[in-house]
Amino acid sequence: MEYELSLVTVTALIAAGFIGGIINTLAGGGSMLTLPALMMLGMPADVANATNRIGVLLQSLTGAREFHRNDRLDSSAIVPVLIPTSSGALCGALLASYLPVFVLKPVLLVSMVAIALIMLTKPDMVAPPEGTVILTMREKPSAAAGLFLAGVYGGFVQAGVGFILIAALAGGLRYDLVRTNALKMVCTAVFSFVALAVFILRDQVLWIPGLILAMGTVIGAWLSVKFAISVAQNTLKWILFIMVSITCTVAFFYK
Repeated sequence: MEYELSLVTVTALIAAGFIGGIINTLAGGGSMLTLPALMMLGMPADVANATNRIGVLLQSLTGAREFHRNDRLDSSAIVPVLIPTSSGALCGALLASYLPVFVLKPVLLVSMVAIALIMLTKPDMVAPPEGTVILTMREKPSAAAGLFLAGVYGGFVQAGVGFILIAALAGGLRYDLVRTNALKMVCTAVFSFVALAVFILRDQVLWIPGLILAMGTVIGAWLSVKFAISVAQNTLKWILFIMVSITCTVAFFYK
């Protein structure tokens, strides 16, 4: 596919990646910004969806590393959480790779509106009270279903998958928002890797614009972790609610 990079488009990609990296680390929905930024180069929706995974993967690795360095990542939960999410991501990536392009946008719209409404009407799902006991996958096996569905969605379209992961990790396993975001970044990194591998095999990834976008996402993720570990849980909750509201609004007008 032919595309043209200029100073304006490169700057726009880095800026979109930076803001998207912040949004994805603290809440979710950053791909609602980075996908249109890629599509402005003339990419069809499926190619933009595939190329976007480069930035998502690198920002997730950066965020997970920084949370771990600051002792906010529950390492014991990584493998149990990754089994359902990564298997779901493989299924979702295969669906996204083979379904026609015109299916992609309606799925994005319907999914984002549904997720945003659920998150807005059930805030307790994403902000467990202080002192809430964290559950393991063995203690609450039903959480695996939510994580599998999050993986399917993330493998299929990525945009807004953070909201589903937050619902599964905070709502299902009762993690606070900082530790939820830490595990969310690990999950996103793994199933983004799985999805990206599928898209590479299908020759749907454009590396140069994808890596330019990733420059911004990595910086945004790095700064966001420093912010997340220094503010109150209530602040993160309000950031999440604002992002859900914005994402819901944008989803209605997404073209």
